[in-house]
Amino acid sequence: MAEGFYIGPVFIYYYGIIIMVGVLAAVWMSLKEVKRKKYKTDYIWDMVPWLIIGGVIGARLWHVLTPSKSMGVGAEYYFTHPIEILRIRQGGLGIPGAIIGGVVALVIYTRKYKLNFFIWADMIVPGLALAQAIGRWGNFINQELYGSPTDLPWAIRIDEAHRLPGFMEYAYYHPMFLYESIWNLMNMFMLLWLGRQYEEKLFPGDLLWVYLIVYPIGRFLLEFIRLDISTIGGINANQATMVVVMIFAVVMLIVRHKKVKLEAANEE
Repeated sequence: MAEGFYIGPVFIYYYGIIIMVGVLAAVWMSLKEVKRKKYKTDYIWDMVPWLIIGGVIGARLWHVLTPSKSMGVGAEYYFTHPIEILRIRQGGLGIPGAIIGGVVALVIYTRKYKLNFFIWADMIVPGLALAQAIGRWGNFINQELYGSPTDLPWAIRIDEAHRLPGFMEYAYYHPMFLYESIWNLMNMFMLLWLGRQYEEKLFPGDLLWVYLIVYPIGRFLLEFIRLDISTIGGINANQATMVVVMIFAVVMLIVRHKKVKLEAANEE
C-alpha cells in the first residue's frame, strides 16, 4: 500500500493529509459548539495554531521518552542524537503527549487572553475526539497500530515488511486503529449528548473530565492486544498513564460536584 505521493521533489504522506483532515474536522465541530454557546468564534481561529504547535511538541516528546519497540531505538538514543528529535517526518508521535501538549497550550492561551479554561476545553473536547477518530486511519495507511494475530472476519492483513519480529508467519491482525477510531467516535457523540441533555446541570470542565475518563478506559483496554507497546522499566507507559489520568479525572469530577452539594446544603 502506497504511503503517499510526490508533488515535484516533495513527498506528501497520506498520514499527514489524514491528520490535517482530522484537525479541520475538530475546528469545524469546535466552531459549532462555540456558536451554540454564543461565544466569539474568532478565539477558535486564533487558538488553533497554539493547539497544533503544542500538540505536535507534546506528541513528539512523548514518543522520544517512550518509543515503541518497532522503532528499534530507546529514549537514550534521542538523548545522544538530539537532532533526531526534530525529524518528525521519519515517524514517531504519541497521542497521550499530543493531548498533554494541547492542554498546556490551551492553558497558556486562556490565561493570556483571560478566558475560562474549562469553558473552552468543554467546547473543544468533542472535536478532539472526532480528530482522533479520523487521525487513526493514518495508522491503517501506514500498516501500524495493529493488535495481536486473529482470524476474525474483520481482521486486517499486514504486509511482511510491516510485521513485528516474531510474528512474520502471521498475516492477519486485530485492526486496533479501527477499534480506537470507533471508541473515539462514541466518545464524541456521548460528549455532544451530555453537553445538550444536561447543559443546565454541568459545571465548566465536566465534559473535559468525562473525556479524560472515557478515552483512557478505551486506550487502557486496547493496550492488552497491542504488540508494539512502549515500556518504561518494563511497564506499559501508555497503559500506566491512562490509569493515572482516568483516576484523577474521576476524582475531580466527583469532588467538585460533592463540594457544590455541600455548599448548597450549608446555605440551607
